[in-house]
Amino acid sequence: MRDAIKEAARASLHLLGGAVIAILCHLMVGVALFTACLTVTVIGAGVLPESVLLLRRLAGRERRRTAARTGEPIPEAYLPIEGPLPERVRTAVTDPGTVRDVVWAGAQLLYGMVLWYASLVLWVPALLVDGVVTGLAGRRPVALPLIGRLAGLSADWSRTLLTPAPSAARDAALAARIEQLTATRAGAVAAHGAELRRIERDLHDGAQARLVALSMRIGLARRAYDSDPAAARALLDDAQTQAEEALAELRHVVRGIHPPILTDRGLTGAVRALAASSGLEVEVSVTGLADHADHAAGAPAGGFRAPAAVEAAAYFVVAEALTNAAKHSGAARASVALSRAPGALRVRVADEGRGGAEAGERAGSGLTGMRRRVAALDGTVGLTSPEGGPTVIEVELPCVW
Repeated sequence: MRDAIKEAARASLHLLGGAVIAILCHLMVGVALFTACLTVTVIGAGVLPESVLLLRRLAGRERRRTAARTGEPIPEAYLPIEGPLPERVRTAVTDPGTVRDVVWAGAQLLYGMVLWYASLVLWVPALLVDGVVTGLAGRRPVALPLIGRLAGLSADWSRTLLTPAPSAARDAALAARIEQLTATRAGAVAAHGAELRRIERDLHDGAQARLVALSMRIGLARRAYDSDPAAARALLDDAQTQAEEALAELRHVVRGIHPPILTDRGLTGAVRALAASSGLEVEVSVTGLADHADHAAGAPAGGFRAPAAVEAAAYFVVAEALTNAAKHSGAARASVALSRAPGALRVRVADEGRGGAEAGERAGSGLTGMRRRVAALDGTVGLTSPEGGPTVIEVELPCVW
């Protein structure tokens, strides 16, 4: 009997919530009439999208209540209301989700209040009947569970009315995908522009400056060749040094565009080279990928190689993560794990430093560039860095093996 009363109480609370939402839906009728009048006058057309967004929030609340009752979430499928005012109004009116929410709100006005009043009517006779049946006859309650059935009926109706049609779900998913691709494209363009500016800066401040100095020394050597051969020879020696330094600068720029070691040794060999030159004690583990070290040692070639663009993105992720670990974390050791997954390449870099790396919009330029580079390939980046460490960066890059 005690359990039956508790369950009936929970059901009544659910029905009470439905009644409150029914009252809010009643208020939405007034909002809808007000919006319709303003929209007819054209001047108040901007109110329509906001009213639809308000209705969406109310329907979202009912979805969460129903999911809490049944344990099964109800998906949402709305077209984004954004852009200029005419486009916002057109989307708000033509979105199938708007029609679905309006139908639900009208139905909620009826069954939300009716079921709540029905539960109130049931309480007193249910307690009397079940008190007799349970106390005297020793049987299970039979009337109190009816209140739970009313709550279940309310949840079933809400689920039926608020579940989007398959076509609407596909349209909403397509719109969300387009929005995501637009954002990643903008990030890729920004990253590409930053990369071009970096290359231009490196060429201007490094190789170009050294080539200008080289040209000047060769010119001075030509002038001094007849009158002072020793001085000319010294200038040519300096010119040779400048040429070697210019070549080193050019190699550095080329490595920033696409490291040649990726072409020569593959991703695993390039990552091992990064680990060796990072200044940290780095443990590299490879699962399911071609390992240049094993092949060079005479072992049979095995594993798979990812496409060049995926390998380049993974390489720069590891390079940025190890650079950050060496500069900022205070760690002495780190680990890099490369693994092949169905349809993806996974990269995991962890260090034992102090942690505290920022995520999201507050992240530094290195992490921001990493996210943009990965997002351009439709990949994901996960960062875990609590205060005190450790810092773990997990990247998954879509890949066709």
